[in-house]
Amino acid sequence: MRGGGSMYVDGIALWASRLPGWDVARAILRGDSAALATPSPRPAPSILAPTERRRAPDTVAVALEVAARACESAGCEPKALSSVFASTHGDLAISDYLCDTLAKTPALTSPTKFHNSVHNAAAGYWTIGTGCLEPYTAVTAYRHTFGQGLLESAAQCVSEAAPVLYVAYDIESRGPLGTMATSRGLLGGALVLAPKASSQTKARLDWSVVEKAAEHSTAARIQNAALVEGNAMAECMALFEALADGEPRELEYTLSSQLILALSLEPVG
Repeated sequence: MRGGGSMYVDGIALWASRLPGWDVARAILRGDSAALATPSPRPAPSILAPTERRRAPDTVAVALEVAARACESAGCEPKALSSVFASTHGDLAISDYLCDTLAKTPALTSPTKFHNSVHNAAAGYWTIGTGCLEPYTAVTAYRHTFGQGLLESAAQCVSEAAPVLYVAYDIESRGPLGTMATSRGLLGGALVLAPKASSQTKARLDWSVVEKAAEHSTAARIQNAALVEGNAMAECMALFEALADGEPRELEYTLSSQLILALSLEPVG
């Protein structure tokens, strides 16, 4: 083992086109209600002013929606939390637009789209919208993004002895880039992780970083994979399914070709 600790899940949020919000998603993931037949339109995060809300890209819309709802679930003030934002690809739709425009009509490049193209755009909108002056980290690690982002959040939570907001999201890819970096639909999940249990605690997460054994597969079985099929962040669903079930669960996320993030989830309350 190369390190580990314990943390507590105080806030939970999830949004996908067929799982629009944690209350709806939890019932569907538990099997208590049927999945929505018609995809929902993208969320409209209320923390942004109307003009910013309209021009915000899909990455910002879904990331800020789950970030705000996770803080609400934890009963905490958004501007008081440091945060970790994780996305596999960032905004591939805008990246495709920029590449196409620069190749054909570079003088028509949109400044608004350009500033929304950076990987930390969602985190920047979050700090502006909430007035948060706490530090944030933007993470990407290709196929291992969710696990690496969760590890970063866990390390900050333990080392700083303070709650951390973890937000993971990916959106639809388009154009030629979509053939190389595939992703479908909108998906965002967020957790408020705390170093100590409180009246808001939903679950305890014990975590450790361990060596990956030869031929060992960490692919988690996702029972509702069809609801987020093809999204680059779909791997996150194993943890959210466990949180929805309310049962103890052992989970693993690949961090690299050599290392695994091992999780032991114990529901509280």
